[in-house]
Amino acid sequence: MKQPCHGKGERKLGVPCVIDRVIQQAILQVLTPIFDPEFSESSFGSRPKRSAQGAIRQVKAYVKSGYRRVVDLDLEQFFDTVNQDVLMSRVARKVTDKVLLGLIGRYLRAGVLVGSNIEATTWGTPQGSPLSPLLANILLDDLDKELEARGHCFVRYVDDLVILVKSRRSGQRVMANISRYLSQTLRLKVNREKSKVVKIEELEYLGFTFRGIRIFVSDRAMKDFKHRLRGLTSRSWGVSMAERIERLNRYLRGWMNYFGISQHYSPMEELDGWLRRRIRMCYWKQWRRPRTRISNLLKLGTTKRQAILTGISRKGYWRLSKTLATHTGMTNEWLKQQGLLSIRELWMKAQGYV
Repeated sequence: MKQPCHGKGERKLGVPCVIDRVIQQAILQVLTPIFDPEFSESSFGSRPKRSAQGAIRQVKAYVKSGYRRVVDLDLEQFFDTVNQDVLMSRVARKVTDKVLLGLIGRYLRAGVLVGSNIEATTWGTPQGSPLSPLLANILLDDLDKELEARGHCFVRYVDDLVILVKSRRSGQRVMANISRYLSQTLRLKVNREKSKVVKIEELEYLGFTFRGIRIFVSDRAMKDFKHRLRGLTSRSWGVSMAERIERLNRYLRGWMNYFGISQHYSPMEELDGWLRRRIRMCYWKQWRRPRTRISNLLKLGTTKRQAILTGISRKGYWRLSKTLATHTGMTNEWLKQQGLLSIRELWMKAQGYV
């Protein structure tokens, strides 16, 4: 299977069948207690009780300690270029069962179905496999130990690595030394065009940016968020309002569970009002006929004059969603009663204010 990959053509996914997935999941449950306890405290990706939020908070702690420059190392197509021999030698350090080692090796070399042909995979770990994140951590744990031995402050989330330093010169030196280690010892490719030494304010990491020690959602992540909300509130989407709000709420909870640590309040306030206006527009579209619109507005407490003037108006849905009639009828409280969650309130809760 192939998946579009921004700026990199297509990425091949090795999605296992049900039986293989069950077996790989069983292997994962056996290997995790063996390897995970000895992983670095600076490793946060695909590990029990660890998260991207923990990684971002660790970056913030380093920044607070005076580390304002970042070595942002990009591993080029990491999962596709892992040297399987190097990886298996790391696995074999703690796994002595030859049958299990052979089974892991066969999964690595199983190949990818492209059309009606199976392409061999002599390099890399199959993306889509439950085992791949753990195998990545096993391989990159050597990198973590090397960074710790050199006394570096770093955060790694699977293959997303940042090293924090205090000056540009030290950052360039660290980048050269660690790039050499990655290529010579772990046989990994460093994307030299994308790898850079930047000020903390110029870093975008796991969907977040920093303004001093404050955590913000990145512009790109915020743009994707708004794009998704626009799709969920499209007036051409033929679903009931109850189903629309349920799906919207599910997405809002998931997004806020991830990005709720952002300390930037104003976008949440702005998006909250914008989302309610989008929902009012959807209700207005579903009510359709002027008589239905007028009747519903009157039931919701809009004055008769405003209800009639707005109900018979031929102006567009978006424009009419911001009128006195729709606001006095479909109030914020009424939308809340329909089940719509508030972005602002979700953010306040994530910040611990409520």
